[in-house]
This record gives sequence, structure tokens and C-alpha cells, in this order.
Amino acid sequence: MPTRVEKGTINLKHWKNTEPRLNKLIVTKWKGTILTALMADCKCRSLNLEQEVSNSLLGNIYIGKVQNIVKNINAAFVDLGGGRTGYYSLTENRTHLFADRLPALCPDRTVKQGDELVVQVARDAVKTKDPVLSSYLNFTGKYAVLTMGKNQVGFSVKIRDEKWKEEVKEYLDALKDERFGVIVRTNAMGAAKETIGRELLALKERMEELLSKAACRTCYSVLESAEPSYIAGLRDTYAGSLEAIITDIPECHKRMKDYLKENQPDDAAKLKFYEDSAVPLIKLYSLESAMEEASGRRVWLKSGGYLVIEPTEALTVVDVNTGKYTGKKNVDDTILKINLEAAAETARQLCLRNLSGIIIVDFIDMTKEEHKKLLLARLEEELRKDPVKTVLVEMTKLGLVEITRKKVRRPFYEMLKEARE
Repeated sequence: MPTRVEKGTINLKHWKNTEPRLNKLIVTKWKGTILTALMADCKCRSLNLEQEVSNSLLGNIYIGKVQNIVKNINAAFVDLGGGRTGYYSLTENRTHLFADRLPALCPDRTVKQGDELVVQVARDAVKTKDPVLSSYLNFTGKYAVLTMGKNQVGFSVKIRDEKWKEEVKEYLDALKDERFGVIVRTNAMGAAKETIGRELLALKERMEELLSKAACRTCYSVLESAEPSYIAGLRDTYAGSLEAIITDIPECHKRMKDYLKENQPDDAAKLKFYEDSAVPLIKLYSLESAMEEASGRRVWLKSGGYLVIEPTEALTVVDVNTGKYTGKKNVDDTILKINLEAAAETARQLCLRNLSGIIIVDFIDMTKEEHKKLLLARLEEELRKDPVKTVLVEMTKLGLVEITRKKVRRPFYEMLKEARE
């Protein structure tokens, strides 16, 4: 791809980000909820709201009972207790953890109504859809994820050093057994293979303890609860990228301090307890404004252009408009300038709002192929910053850009609506 287009137009170098500043993780209270915000380059990059006693099931591991099996969709609905039901695909889950056969995985036994299964919530409930359950239990660490029932050693798509991957794969193959596989996370890039190996052995011990505990627990037991979002924020932020971790909640400070001491000692000194009553933490970092931005329909760009973001049941549409832009350059350059700015802002907004599934971006039409390539390169560069798996699919013949983003937590506007009610 050319780094420079025709004379008088915009150079790709001009549009590449400078070295990103370090991040700040902010944890505070808002309307009876715990608000976790990640600040990057003086902007809010992600937001999460959860009740002090979280009602999210994501990541929790249960012993559930099969309520019924729906053959036409090849799925079971599993009662988790407390009036909660989960969707369990029999197509995707080919091996099962029957509570009466632990710790063995059973690929040769058919699931029937009344069976008790060990399952993990892989996706939170979304609107009218039940949470999605999986028999492939995941145990997540800073550098790796242990995946029961999947025997391979895999790597984050963002890790591209093939020599390093080969060396680490050989090392981890020697540590694992046939019951589980490993996914090496982006955070592991550059880490010593021994460091990743030590974490894998700790995750293996955690898995064995859970299976041993499950064998003598009753149906509807919660075998493991997921970490709260602020702990997940510490774990999932790229290694070495945190400048500060700031909270004004004593309980959160204690829990993060314990977590850092045990799991991320290099970051322990970055944890600060905020005590200035004159300026609340939420005001200091303008987090209420960030929440309004994350729930609004229109987002203005510095150039005067703007985005219109419309989440629907099936997909999310982002429309780019020229707005108030009054540049004196030729039309092609004006459109390219707005589209490049819109690409960076779209990537940030997907993360900020936690939008997922299929995303369609309608950039302003461009006639030059060089400009289209430049735009896609910029967008891909920005999407790589997202810790959630996000894929730039293609630009269609109609000029629409297709993106997919993995569904994990609920979108932020749903969290915000629930907190306000």
C-alpha cells in the first residue's frame, strides 16, 4: 500500500498515531453502581457499570439441570437456579461435564432432560435472549487462558512473532495434558515462556480444585464466580500499559491491592486511593460526560464532521457525515480527512459503548482507490487497540465497511438504562 497518495493529498504518516500515552484505570461509584473506566490519551476508552452485588452471570460456573431439549435447534435449556435459565448449544458443545461423572469429559453420552451439567456462562443475557452456556470451561489469567475440552495451544491473532510462538508452543505442550488446551493472550507478547508456564500450572491447579469441589456439590451450586469488572480491567489491560490505578472505594482498593500483590506485583505501586473530597473522582475525570457520550446518538469530530450511531437488534450502523466541516482543500481531500478521523473515533466508540456483533460503517463515499486503502489501513490500526476480538471484514461494492466484534458483556447503554431505573 502506498504511504503517500497524489501530490497535494494526505500522507499516511501524518495520520498515524504518535506513541500512545499510558492508561489510567479509574474505579468509583455512581448511583449505587461501581463504575470502571479506562482512560487513554486523555480520553475515556471503555466504561463498565455493575451493581455492588453484580447481577451479571458472565464467567460464572454452575451445576445446572437440563430443563428441556429443543431438537429443531439442537440445543438444551439449562436451569441454573434462582429462576435463571441458560441456552446450551448441543452443536457447539460436543463434550459434556456430567456432574455424576466428574472429572471426566463425556463425548459419548447423550444429554437428556434432568441431567446435571457443569457449565460456564460464556455470554451474558442480552435483552430477551438467555445467557449462553458452555461445557468448555475457561480459566483466565493475565497471560493465558486454560480451555477445557480443547486440546490445542493457540495464540492471540495480535501476536505475529512466529519464532516466539513456536518456542512457547513447544514449552506449553510439555506442560499440558489431553484434558485442556491453552490460548496465549496478547498480554503475553515478550513475556518469558517460564512466566507463562507458571501461570498455566496455577490455572491447571485451579481447574482441578473446581472439578474436585463440583463432585460433592449439589445441583444449582455456583462453583466459581467471575471477578468483578474492575479486577477484570486490571487483568485484561495490556501488560506495561498502566500508568495509574485510582479508586475512592475502600473495599475495591483492598481487593485490587490483594489481586495485584498475588498476580501483578509489577503494577502494585500504581494503585492509589483517592481521598480529595473537594473534587470527586468522577468529576476529576469527567466520567459523567463520558457516560453521556457513550449513550448519545451523535458524536462530533474535531473536523466538524460527525458520526450517527444506531444499535439495532440485528446489527449496529455507524453513519459518517461531513457536518460543519468547511475545509478549503479539494473535495477528495476533505472527504478523506473526515473519514480518517471518523475511523479512529469509530474504533474508540465501539470499545467505549461495548457494541458487538455485526457493525456496518457507512463512510463518506470516496472515488480514489488509494484513499480507500488508506482509510482501511487506519481503521485496522485503530481496531487492533481493542482488547475484545474485533475483525475488519471488508469494504463492500457499495462502500460499506463490515466489522465484527465479539459479544461478551452487555452494551453500555443497557447498563446505563438499568442503573437509572
